[in-house]
Amino acid sequence: MLSATQLRPGMVVKFNNELYSVFSMSHRTPGNLRGFVQVRMRSLRSGSMMEHRFSSEDKVEKAILDEQQMEYLYDDGEYFYFMNTENYEQMHLTKDLLGDATDYLIPQLKVHVEFYEGKPISVELPATVDLTVVETEPGLKGSTVSNVTKPAKMETGLVVQVPAFIVEGEKIRVNTSEGTYQERA
Repeated sequence: MLSATQLRPGMVVKFNNELYSVFSMSHRTPGNLRGFVQVRMRSLRSGSMMEHRFSSEDKVEKAILDEQQMEYLYDDGEYFYFMNTENYEQMHLTKDLLGDATDYLIPQLKVHVEFYEGKPISVELPATVDLTVVETEPGLKGSTVSNVTKPAKMETGLVVQVPAFIVEGEKIRVNTSEGTYQERA
């Protein structure tokens, strides 16, 4: 158990017998009233956001998670298959559990899968992923300095705004938290 004032974004807590990932928190002490912690959190079961106001003295149960490094193998349209890099056991996860992470999954990508009581609950992607551009408008000669961007479709189906000089077949580095172009890979 930890104090509500110790909550930080990214923590997974057990609240009302459900798991929630803390999205944001702010500690407030209005005037002559008691301090409180305003927390915005996402339910790991349903994905819905909720806000809750904890008293500064409230105790919150932190969920004990087991994290394992896994390698993404392939998907069959319904399931996404991963392999544990230590014991080579394979498991599959659904698109519902993975969410937007499916836009960045390419074969041999190493990810961290978090487990709670033996069940996978979330996948943590690396900060950046190198993807191949499969579809974009042709580049313009001499447009290396301008900040004009164009949409480009990646091998996973993700669409990213890229500079005008990027052409089809090129590998680019994409930020996984924002879904933005970083640089050529």
